[in-house]
Amino acid sequence: MTSVFVNLPTTDLDRAKAFYTALGCEINPNFTDENAACVVWSKDIYFMVLKREFFQTFTDKPIADPNQVVQVSVSFSRDSRDEVDAILEKGLAAGGVEPRPAQDYGFMYSRDLDDPDGNSLGFLYMTPEAAENGPDHVADHAAEQNAAS
Repeated sequence: MTSVFVNLPTTDLDRAKAFYTALGCEINPNFTDENAACVVWSKDIYFMVLKREFFQTFTDKPIADPNQVVQVSVSFSRDSRDEVDAILEKGLAAGGVEPRPAQDYGFMYSRDLDDPDGNSLGFLYMTPEAAENGPDHVADHAAEQNAAS
């Protein structure tokens, strides 16, 4: 199994840890110090939230300000629309911002959440039929059902 580590810059490490724990994540103390925190999303997905100055030591490229530009957006599936809404509410209460309204495509429902540093997260629910067969199949099936009635 491959583990995924996503590195995110922060200007306030304590604020970042509080935000991600409010979403239900845990902090792995074995990989957390005054420069970085290991945020555990699942047994295979981790965020390394790094102070900007420390993050800069890993690259010669400039570190973008996520409040000004988006370089990457990480999305997580949820098991229902209610779960999408629930995690957004937790994130908003913990200082996150919803940069745009919810997107409802019928077969998929998604909401975006920027953490307090501006890093973009997405949360989505997709119907099992769409997840298995693709969104075009869902649209074709719905059109067939409407034509038959």
